[in-house]
This record gives sequence, C-alpha cells and structure tokens, in this order.
Amino acid sequence: MSDDVDAVVLLGFGGPRTPAEVRPFLDRILAGRPVPPARYEAVVENYRVIGGFSPYNDRTERQAEALAAALRERGIATPVTIAYRNVAPFNDDIVDVLARAGARRVLAVPLAVFGGEESDERYIRDFDRALAAAGPDAPDVAYLPPFFDDPAFVRAQAETIREALATLGRERFDGVRVIFTAHSIPTATPGTYADDFARAAKLVADELALPDWSTAYQSRSGSPQTPWLGPDVRDEVRALPAAGVADVILVAIGFLCDQVEVLFDLDVVAAGIAREAGVRLVRAETMNARPAFIAALADRVAEALR
Repeated sequence: MSDDVDAVVLLGFGGPRTPAEVRPFLDRILAGRPVPPARYEAVVENYRVIGGFSPYNDRTERQAEALAAALRERGIATPVTIAYRNVAPFNDDIVDVLARAGARRVLAVPLAVFGGEESDERYIRDFDRALAAAGPDAPDVAYLPPFFDDPAFVRAQAETIREALATLGRERFDGVRVIFTAHSIPTATPGTYADDFARAAKLVADELALPDWSTAYQSRSGSPQTPWLGPDVRDEVRALPAAGVADVILVAIGFLCDQVEVLFDLDVVAAGIAREAGVRLVRAETMNARPAFIAALADRVAEALR
C-alpha cells in the first residue's frame, strides 16, 4: 500500500465493559448455540471473580493510542481506530464511519497472533462482511499478516519472560520450566494456527536459550465430544512436581492483552493448581501497550503503509 492510506483499523474481539454487559456479550458470542445453563453461569462467575468485567477494551484502546503515537514518531499521521467483533464499536459501525468520511484505502490489523480459521481469518472474514454490506462506498482494505515471527515481537515477548524470572528471584533459567500457552481450538480446524504457535514458542525459547520449555493449550470450550488441541496447561502444571520442577513461568503468547482467559484461566485456575502442587508460578505479562511491542507493531504497520 502507498502512504495515502486513510486509516489503520485494529480488529479486536472485544469484551464486556461492565458487569451488566457480561450476559449480553455472552449471548452475542453464542448466537443462539445451545450451552448448558451451568456452563453459562460458570463463565458469568469467571468474570465476577476477575472484577465483573473484562479489561480487553481498555487495553486495546491503549494499544491503539500508543500505536498512533509511535506512527507519528515515524512521520506517519494516519489515524488509528478500533473495530470490535462483539461489542461497540462493531465492524459495521467503523466501516460506516469510514465510508461517510470518504475513506478509500484502509490497513486493517487483526489482533490475532497466529493465522488460521479460528484466528486472523475470522477477523478478516467478519470485517469483509461489514465491507460487503456497506456496498460501493466501502473503502478498499488490506490486511496485515500475522507477526508472531517478527524478530522485534520475539524480543518483546522474551523481555516479559526475563521480568518474570526476576519475579521468581532468579537470574538463570536453570531449574525453571517455561510453558507457552495459546487458546485451544478444535483439532479439525483448518489453517496454520498450531504450527504458528509452535514456531512462535521456539523462536522465543531460542532467543532466551531456555533449557526447559514446552507448549500447552488453555481455555477450551465447546462439546466434550469434540477433540481439541492439547495438552491442557492445567494438566501440565499438575505434572511439574513429578518432573522435579518447582518453578514455572506461564507465557500466554497467544494473547496480546489482558482478558478473562488470561486473568481467570491462568491467574486463578492454573495458579491455584500450582499452589496445590507446591509449585511457584509466575505469569509473564501480556503485551498490552508494552513499548517494545508497540514499536514492533509500528514498524510493521509503517512498512505496510509505505
């Protein structure tokens, strides 16, 4: 794309901003799919445990502000906005705003670390639907590809793990297991998701020369009869004492900001399992608006814009 792009749009999942938004948010995600009432209420309770709402939108908005500032530092004044799949402003809302403003060229950035049907492709598909609904007034859109293997992103993730190591009071990774996690998806899902996850984890592990690391999945949902990617991080944490591991760092490399899957599934559930097992657990921070991550993203966006 040339530098006459009218806007950069971050494509996010979205989350409930208040306790009153939790149930409407879940209803929108489920879209009429049958879910056992007990399971539904359990998810509502998960939000209550982490404060009653999700920090996802706030974190994403901070990322957008930081990205816009980083682009200005690079001599690019293109505005940055956000379109969410499940909360306002929805994809349709932002496409309508862009069309009314006469925007003709847009760069969209799916906030998904990996590629695949259940990752960046879903964001792209949903935004494409909004563009089609807008008709001839819709802008032309190019999509930024996944950046999990960008060396600057790898270094930013490695930075969070070094900080977690310091939290454990250690200077070396000897005797520490590092477990990289990503959201589980059905095994039959097409795309490169699992391969991208494995590649990203290895790149970061190599960057740090980790002596003991592994990958695991988290936050699976859906029918118990449907096979999902594993192993589950809860099982991996339970197995650490038998492997002689007393310290573990969890790295939610598949998530770019804090959200319920990180704050509840890891900070509450996995952390509780670790305590019961007598294992010290520290979770590395997600990217959020970390300067090193924003700089990496800004460089990729600037390259695409030019």
